[in-house]
Amino acid sequence: MTTEKQIGVVSNYFEHVGVAVLKLSGNLKVGDVLKFVGGEVDYDMPVESIQVNKENVDSAKKGDEVGIKVKEKVRKDYKVYRIVSEE
Repeated sequence: MTTEKQIGVVSNYFEHVGVAVLKLSGNLKVGDVLKFVGGEVDYDMPVESIQVNKENVDSAKKGDEVGIKVKEKVRKDYKVYRIVSEE
């Protein structure tokens, strides 16, 4: 069984590098699986890297703005969920 918890929103998107900027309302770490929802978009993907102020980090916390590489275009204000598997 899996649950989804909203952990932020997209605050910006840089199409030329395929990077979304997320404003976090929850914690995030490399390896988490995120789901992006908004407009026509509804997909999930694992987080392979996180950047804060152009520095690679392993995790980020509520209130941080982070950059992550995304596999599909997203737009400002799309919701971001962390998918949690429950055994």
